[in-house]
Amino acid sequence: MTRRVHRSLLGAAVATTLAASFSAHAADWQATEVVKTYAISGTTGPELYASIGDKGPTIGPTRTIAVTNYDLKWRRNYVPEGTSCRLVSAKPFLTITYTLPKPSSQLPASTERLWKSFIDGIRAHEKVHGDYIRQMTQAILDTTVGMVVENDPGCREIKERVKKPILDAGLAYKAKNSAFERVEMAKGGNVHQLILALVNGG
Repeated sequence: MTRRVHRSLLGAAVATTLAASFSAHAADWQATEVVKTYAISGTTGPELYASIGDKGPTIGPTRTIAVTNYDLKWRRNYVPEGTSCRLVSAKPFLTITYTLPKPSSQLPASTERLWKSFIDGIRAHEKVHGDYIRQMTQAILDTTVGMVVENDPGCREIKERVKKPILDAGLAYKAKNSAFERVEMAKGGNVHQLILALVNGG
């Protein structure tokens, strides 16, 4: 079962620094992607899947096939305008980390074909979650940059006000993730089919 672990959205996203102006356009920021692997053993599809069950990443009491984590930090530029304060610009620093299984030794040709199909499918599945993280980040940019709070010359209240759109973007992201996971993991769903093909040989 594929699941994701995410650090606290609010704690990561609210970190702010007064800095030079940054644009909020998606073209002005890029996520950093990191791929990590954990070693599994076996020479057949069933053996490999059993090894995933023994060695896969743990979320609570549950072992998983793959995990997508993210770390999101921000540099925000708050500017006093008379008695008000404006969030002029923001730049996200987003790192997405995919953790995937990898056989520790050379596989027989027949198993290698099965494994390649399986891991390519799992990697594509996790990439969707990575795309959702990017969309969430852009949604935060779109809904916070340009915000103005009156009677806030010290730019304190605005830092509280930005929390609401941040939380809204996080909730929308979680809902999208959950809906995607339900479809993928359902009987006959994409991940379910990938597992069956690996274990049953095609």
